[in-house]
Amino acid sequence: MSQPESPSVVFYVLAEASDSARLKLACRIVDKAYRASQSVLIWHTDPRELAQLDELLWSSGDDRGFIPHELVSAASAPEAPVLLTSAAVPDGPIDVLINLASEVPQCVARAARIVEIIDGDAGRRESGRSRFKAYRERGLAPVSHNVRSE
Repeated sequence: MSQPESPSVVFYVLAEASDSARLKLACRIVDKAYRASQSVLIWHTDPRELAQLDELLWSSGDDRGFIPHELVSAASAPEAPVLLTSAAVPDGPIDVLINLASEVPQCVARAARIVEIIDGDAGRRESGRSRFKAYRERGLAPVSHNVRSE
C-alpha cells in the first residue's frame, strides 16, 4: 500500500495590511479551485471575517456571478463544493484548505493543498511565521509567493 502524498503548503504574502485584500485574494483562489472542480474548505476562527468572506463569495466568480458555498456548523451536513467554517470540519479529504486563522488547523493532514494568506499586519505576519515553522516541523516544505495588490 502506498503512502498518501504530503500536502503542498503555499504562503501568499501581501504587502498591504488589509482584511479586504486578504479576503479578495482568498476569493480568487477559491474561484480557481472551484473552476478546477476541487473541494475547498476555508478555515477561520473570526466569525466576522467569515461572514465578510461569505458575502464576497456571492459576488465573486467570473460570469457565474457567485461561487456556490456554505457556512458550516456542527449540526449541518454540507453539500456545497466550497465550505466556510470556524469550528466544524466535515469528514473526508480536502482538495484545498485555505487557512485564514492564526493557528494551523487540525485537519491539515486531510488536505492535498494548504493555502495561507498573510498580509502586512504585524500580528498576522508573526503568526504566519509561526505557522511556516510549524509546517516545517511536520516535515512539510512550505513555499512563499509575494503578491501585489490589485
